[in-house]
Amino acid sequence: MSNLSKIPFDDPTLPVSARIRARIKKAKLRFHANDNIAAFLVPGEMDALLDEVEGKMKGVLESLVIDTESDHNTQDTARRVAKMYLTEVFRGRYVPAPAVTEFPNAERLNELMIVGPITVRSACSHHFCPIMGRLWIGVMPNEHSNLIGLSKYSRLAEWVMSRPQIQEEAITQMAELLMSKVSPDGLAVVMEADHFCMHWRGVRDTETKMVNSVMRGSFLKDSALRREFLSLISLKN
Repeated sequence: MSNLSKIPFDDPTLPVSARIRARIKKAKLRFHANDNIAAFLVPGEMDALLDEVEGKMKGVLESLVIDTESDHNTQDTARRVAKMYLTEVFRGRYVPAPAVTEFPNAERLNELMIVGPITVRSACSHHFCPIMGRLWIGVMPNEHSNLIGLSKYSRLAEWVMSRPQIQEEAITQMAELLMSKVSPDGLAVVMEADHFCMHWRGVRDTETKMVNSVMRGSFLKDSALRREFLSLISLKN
């Protein structure tokens, strides 16, 4: 997006968040909490965005009546929280997808392949509380499928999950991404997670987990294949 700086309304006197938002709106795209907006940032803007979020976070702390001047524990909290959101827990919104080398299916593999459990960390878009869980992926390749390295499944999962979202939408995004990368006959994604918006607040139920799945292609059509995949993962600890 090297031409972004030439957009007429890209006024450098505006806050960086306003400039990024204007670009997205001009492109008539959405910027929901679980969307990736990396294509609309120009070099250097992440640093400026970090400064802006830090300033807004200081305002939040002030409104919570937290002394950030004489309390040594909170003097740098605004900066730490801003950095955490932008470069760690919500990183998947601001950086491009990780590079994934795709290899041809030279041996024409057409048997079930399972990857997991992959540890995943996300955040609820309702309360920004942690979602901590595990992900399993089932792939049914065909001779035209692309094969990707084992570690790349984890990298792609981290990229998708490092955004504020709900679990149901997160694994749907994961399934769509893998379908586009691998082009298999079938794909299955299962996620099991603890939601701290339930553990930490509200009903404060520390035992409940959420398990959901997305099936594509042959996993959706072939009940025997689906049963084989589910029996092999069996959500073992």
